[in-house]
Amino acid sequence: MALSRLLLLCMVASEVWDAETKPIHFVCNRAARRAMNIVAELESTLKGCNSVMTLSTPVQLPCTELHVASWENKSHQERRGDVVASLRLLIEGVKVVKALSQPGCGTLLLQRLENNINNYLLILTDLQLSQGPVVSPSLSCVPQSSQSLSTVLLRYNQLISGKLEQFMIHLEDRCTSQ
Repeated sequence: MALSRLLLLCMVASEVWDAETKPIHFVCNRAARRAMNIVAELESTLKGCNSVMTLSTPVQLPCTELHVASWENKSHQERRGDVVASLRLLIEGVKVVKALSQPGCGTLLLQRLENNINNYLLILTDLQLSQGPVVSPSLSCVPQSSQSLSTVLLRYNQLISGKLEQFMIHLEDRCTSQ
């Protein structure tokens, strides 16, 4: 039990975003964005976890479809709201599944996923955008659900390498002034 707590503490510490780093550094550093995407590591860990592929309860999946024409017409605040709403939806589902899970490999994997999602949420909510109307985060789709952890990881990866990455690319013009 003590060993699993120590392992969990080490994994949490390794996943925490540097408190001195500003969100604009995340925008301006593609390598940092790629490094923060730990989905491949989680998928690899999942292969080593026996019988964790099916979750005890369905998790609502983030909205990952990117309609280029409508995305281009959104403000930065609306884009952020879209991504934040999807991340919040996913993290709530992960928390519920984790609370219902038995301690072990699957719980540790879900904890790492929750920490990673939370890091993205912290970056996005602290990111200073140009002045404009405050936009409440809202989903751009009717969420689907899945009990497959592989599907949850796939859709999470699609969100951060799709919508989130496109949002960051739209903000890269701010990097020259930093």
